[in-house]
Amino acid sequence: MRCLFQCIGREVLLVVNNRKDSQRKAGWKTNQEEPGMVDIDYIGFDLHKERIVYCAKAVDGTVREEASVVAERGRLQRWAAGRPRPWVGAMEATLFTGWVYDTLKPYALELEVAHPALLRAIVAAKKKNDALDAAMLSDLLRCNLLPRCYIAPPQIREMRRVLRYRNLLVRLAVQMKNKIAGLLLETGVRYERRRLHRKRYFQELLTELKEVPESVRDLLRLSRSQFEAFQMAQARLLRGLEWDPRLRERVERLQTIPAVGSVLSLTWALEVGEVSRFRSLRQAISYCGLCSGQRSSAGKEKRGPISKQRNAHLQTVLVEVAKMAPAWDPVLAEVHARELERGHRNRATLAVARKLVAYLLAVDRRQTGFVRSSPSGS
Repeated sequence: MRCLFQCIGREVLLVVNNRKDSQRKAGWKTNQEEPGMVDIDYIGFDLHKERIVYCAKAVDGTVREEASVVAERGRLQRWAAGRPRPWVGAMEATLFTGWVYDTLKPYALELEVAHPALLRAIVAAKKKNDALDAAMLSDLLRCNLLPRCYIAPPQIREMRRVLRYRNLLVRLAVQMKNKIAGLLLETGVRYERRRLHRKRYFQELLTELKEVPESVRDLLRLSRSQFEAFQMAQARLLRGLEWDPRLRERVERLQTIPAVGSVLSLTWALEVGEVSRFRSLRQAISYCGLCSGQRSSAGKEKRGPISKQRNAHLQTVLVEVAKMAPAWDPVLAEVHARELERGHRNRATLAVARKLVAYLLAVDRRQTGFVRSSPSGS
């Protein structure tokens, strides 16, 4: 494998030569052994909670440095500022990638993030450790074989973190509602399902509980208080995102689409980030997880279930909205009815979700409100 990367590395010299004019204008230091070539380090980073293992290589694959640095912002900044040569870097997308990327970005000529699933498919090997992982990332970067993935700007990632935390609070609130109903069922209490989670009805129900143990009444009160706390917190976070000046105009524009509300518009804006990264509608639909995987060989094509390689947060919201959207828009209702005749309800829901993605992508690209060109829609 190492010989393969060394051979490819010699081919990469041609790519670097094509860039040498722009590099000279940027004032980069040239390699004395190869006039006209820029002396750059290609550094692969293997990220961990305590330490970051790195491997720096020359363009021909020669290992220049293998070591590690403590995973702290101050030490990482001092390490990056003290590099003797210009460098480009690559790291795998992990839980720690965001802050490491933001810390190193000002010091690097280029900094790339690798797609974890595609990276495992490329570099699967029998022997694996931190040093080998860093060296492999360096080789992939040097040979221009790194499976790059998109990393959103810091302000988008900050707001996305808030939105995902809000979604967590919603799930916890639903768990508390289910727990309340479960406690009542366990103790044989009859209740009106539609009114159970209304505040006044719940208080009246508690006062009527005579044969229920005191511990159950305490758990019911605790579950209700947690439910209300989660509800208030998620509503506050949602309002803060809706009124954020960095998002407000974009969100209001997306909400001109029929059946698109605040949650879907915020989820689209923050999970997608820069809409220009989608070259086509098919790519956007694939990113949202609304299409199946393709298996084609010897002229035979087989479609499997919905692909697991997707943005799960965006997929969940789109599917939930698509279930209710036909009631809000006649065009989406027509799409749902047409697909329902051809298959089942899940197929119809996915068709409506794909239509919503088309609307969202068009409005975001044009940066204008939604306008339907004809009664039948497009």
